[in-house]
Amino acid sequence: MRQSKALSMISLATKAGKTVSGEFATEKEVKTGRAVLVIVADDASDNTKKKFNNMCDFYKVPIYFYSDKDTLGHAMGKEFRATLAVLDEGFAKGIRKHLETERESLAD
Repeated sequence: MRQSKALSMISLATKAGKTVSGEFATEKEVKTGRAVLVIVADDASDNTKKKFNNMCDFYKVPIYFYSDKDTLGHAMGKEFRATLAVLDEGFAKGIRKHLETERESLAD
């Protein structure tokens, strides 16, 4: 399987210090208005997915459910991560573009 461009962008954003991960940090950044994009692992608990879906809906932050905890954590150079927030508009735009492209190619 080839490396996902979205995961590469997440990795770059993390190296640039433009992401936070983990439920507590992600929630804090959404509520303070710094989060530009939230990504939740597909294999996160239903409770976590619902919580972040509702929170992002309320605070008008785009949310994507993508990949799994191990893959997201690996892209960030950490242990498994269920949630992450992107804090930079440019990175968020690039990641969203790649997520949409991947979603479309899966639908074909």
